[in-house]
Amino acid sequence: MELMVLGADGSWPGPGGACSGYLLRHDGFNLWLDAGFGTLSRLQEYIALEDIGAIVISHPHRDHFVDLYGLFVAWRFGPVGKPNVPVYALPGFRDLAGRLISESSEGRWRETFDWREVSEGESFTTGPFAFTAFGMTHFGPTLGFRIEAGDAVLAYTADTGPTDALTDLARGAHTLLSEATFQDEERAHDRHMTAREAGKCTARAGVRRLVLTHIEPGHDKRVSLEQAAEEFDGEIVLAEPGLSLEIA
Repeated sequence: MELMVLGADGSWPGPGGACSGYLLRHDGFNLWLDAGFGTLSRLQEYIALEDIGAIVISHPHRDHFVDLYGLFVAWRFGPVGKPNVPVYALPGFRDLAGRLISESSEGRWRETFDWREVSEGESFTTGPFAFTAFGMTHFGPTLGFRIEAGDAVLAYTADTGPTDALTDLARGAHTLLSEATFQDEERAHDRHMTAREAGKCTARAGVRRLVLTHIEPGHDKRVSLEQAAEEFDGEIVLAEPGLSLEIA
């Protein structure tokens, strides 16, 4: 399995950055995981729009899905047409996200994608990828995912504060793609994690590699790296657009 980072900024994109979005590739299948601000443009640096095999959205916050609108316009009015790609998301996501579409386009929004609902505790397979959804601790329903393809296992926290569910989500995974919004001494609430907390979770779950993502723009990411490393002595990588990792 190959993980390619399209965007890794938390909540809003910094200069030259993009919000949460990742391209997963295995056996020629391309999966777009979260579609935050700026990720559609980055995605096209690697694949054509018609080569998207499936889309998975962790939760209905705009920094994780808003670029679906650009894809909608491209597929409805561009030369590619309507490929009817499946979108896996929480129940009600289609209509919630559709509120930002003009009234005249609401029907087209519903028809352009193959909408599929996923709830906490459910599993599904798309292409070569097997997903298991875990409920996270965030502002409203949010899904983290354990993703398997062949012998490779990737765990993705999406947005969350500390929760015991993270240990089950990540246990024994090769790589944990973990949010690390905050640094020490700046916590505003318990619905996001610090880099240190991400490190602790990784150590508890027996994960080989930690990838820190969803760091607020303006933070010195080297500080996040150092704080995570005080809790986890394995490999730690900072997510940046363009980063490509093999999940063995």
